[in-house]
Amino acid sequence: MEEEIGRISHYFSKIGVGVVELTKGGLKVGDTIHIKGHTTDFYQKVESMQVEHSPVQSAKKGDSIGLRVESQVRDHDVVFKVTED
Repeated sequence: MEEEIGRISHYFSKIGVGVVELTKGGLKVGDTIHIKGHTTDFYQKVESMQVEHSPVQSAKKGDSIGLRVESQVRDHDVVFKVTED
């Protein structure tokens, strides 16, 4: 199952990091996410994330997180959290 948790607001191509604005739910290291947009569609495990340039283990609704992504992402791509149920 997938639950929409936020959107990409920026992508730093040189370092391969996407900024995710969490609009609902939360996210933690180890979760699997699905990033989908017009030309984006891939799954990946969250290996690490940062809030205000500091490593964090989890983030909540309202947070803006930096996340290393395996593929290019674009502004407004939707981020889903993949759950087992």
